[in-house]
Amino acid sequence: MLADKLTPFINRYNELSNLLSSPDITSDIKRMTELSKEQSSLNKIVTKALEYKSVIQQIAESKEMLADPEMIDMAKEELKSLEPRIEELEEEIKLLLLPRDPNDDRNIIVELRAGAGGDEAAIFVGDLFEAYVRYADLRDWKVEIMSSSPSDAGGYKEMIALIKGDQVYSRLKYEGGTHRVQRVPATESQGRVHTSAITVAVMAEVEDVEIQINENDLKIDVMRSSGCGGQSVNTTDSAVRITHLPTGIVVTNQDQKSQHKNKEKAMKVLKARLYDLEMQEAMEKDSATRSAQVGTGDRSGRIRTYNYPQNRISDHRINLTLYRLDEIMGGGLLDEIIEPLIADHQAKIVEAAGL
Repeated sequence: MLADKLTPFINRYNELSNLLSSPDITSDIKRMTELSKEQSSLNKIVTKALEYKSVIQQIAESKEMLADPEMIDMAKEELKSLEPRIEELEEEIKLLLLPRDPNDDRNIIVELRAGAGGDEAAIFVGDLFEAYVRYADLRDWKVEIMSSSPSDAGGYKEMIALIKGDQVYSRLKYEGGTHRVQRVPATESQGRVHTSAITVAVMAEVEDVEIQINENDLKIDVMRSSGCGGQSVNTTDSAVRITHLPTGIVVTNQDQKSQHKNKEKAMKVLKARLYDLEMQEAMEKDSATRSAQVGTGDRSGRIRTYNYPQNRISDHRINLTLYRLDEIMGGGLLDEIIEPLIADHQAKIVEAAGL
């Protein structure tokens, strides 16, 4: 019975309340912080659990009242509102009981790269990145450009950014994959629609202590910056390229004037890539988890098409098509796609868990 599954959460919450009020804990800031965080994580499930148990009790009392001719009408009215609520609560609780992605609370490093389509692909890297920035603004997130490689025709061959805020990974993890764009380039005199593609990689930001890197595994090259980048470009050897020898991962950063800052940002990106590699390998071993994942897996897979002539945006993973491309891109209204992706993902996990 669902109520039985909820009892341990309530008991643990109450136990934490008692612990947090004890003198031994209040004098230990680190322990108190850990327990407070655990209790905070239980808030939602315990609130719903208590309401669920309360509604069950009220339904039982109302059913007893049905035996009393004078109370039967009142009992029927109460049951009419209570019984639908119990169904709603059961659905809400099922989602809260699902195992959480441990990365959901993390910030992300997102990498956008131009693929097939040359200049048009580079321009779309800029367009999609701007849509992400608008979306971040709507959610009060902060965006910090880590590295960029501008294209001569506009846009970017590559854009790497750190996005910080509440639940960033939980929402943007679904963006990883190949994004295809169909539109008429400004340079196209015949009005023909061109198809180009870019790839997006979404990686969880990691703390320094989470990924240990042996200095002997790194090859660090310092060189002179090239391309767009202000007055200091080509005057100092500030650009940094870090190669992680065991994996072959290469990260280059030249956006900052300081060699130290370029190295610091390159290391942050490298750690995120190494952590992401660990996650991918772990998922490969767990086929059940992999089958339920919407936002990770085969990065070469086409996930979405942006058709500008038809004002159409289609997400191929859930067969979603919206004829609001201009509004979604221009207003950063990505929740119109992300919310259905989250719902589909949760439904698959509920089914897999047999809840």
